[in-house]
Amino acid sequence: MRIVSLVPSLTLTLFDLGCTAKEVVGRTPWCIHPEAMVSDVDVVGGTKTPNLKKILNVKPNLVVLDREENPKAVYDALVEAGIDVFVSSVEHPRDVPHMLRTLGRAIGREEQAESRAKALESLLLELEQTPVPSHRIAPMIWHKPLMSVGPDRYAGGVLTTLGLVVPALEQGGNGYPVVTPGSLIEHRIEGLLLSSEPHPFALEEGVAIAAEVTALGGQAMWCKCIDGEALTWFGTHTIEGLKTLRLAMM
Repeated sequence: MRIVSLVPSLTLTLFDLGCTAKEVVGRTPWCIHPEAMVSDVDVVGGTKTPNLKKILNVKPNLVVLDREENPKAVYDALVEAGIDVFVSSVEHPRDVPHMLRTLGRAIGREEQAESRAKALESLLLELEQTPVPSHRIAPMIWHKPLMSVGPDRYAGGVLTTLGLVVPALEQGGNGYPVVTPGSLIEHRIEGLLLSSEPHPFALEEGVAIAAEVTALGGQAMWCKCIDGEALTWFGTHTIEGLKTLRLAMM
């Protein structure tokens, strides 16, 4: 089988499920794991702007996409070209086991996918029974404009799964609100989680945000830098991500 993946976390997942570099024949520049394997895989464009000609040139049987990460126009172009497409739709860690099983069937790795799915289901049950100390937090993902992620997106679901409270800083919208000191005060945010991606937050940036809040008479907030891949990479990495963030929050 020849597979192109336009989703970094699912490129890792494909290799974790047993695919080789002879099977995964196309990727994006941001598909960086596992490093030793992806170095042999052709880059066919980015997540938002893949090169259809390059994809067709590697003659894939299947292209792996994500509903949020890749534009629908890319999906439409691939279908029009007669290429089979797998599209993930993951908004919470509890969605991942089903996605793994479905992907496993699509690539002929049912046994490996089932093993990973069951391991994640066991971890989710464990986390439900032993949550981390609860705090009202804002996971910060972008700077200028300052942006966070809401509870209805995968990253927010990761944190609520651990037992943290992720308030919706705005109603409606796309789940990635622009953050102001006023909104942090209004929603009584206790701590800022500073992601290492897509913006590589430095602790000093979080401290500066917290200082703006207190200057307006708001609450004192703590700041903590966290692994962005643990927060946003879904698939087989969900287990490692949850464990990494749980340890960071203990």
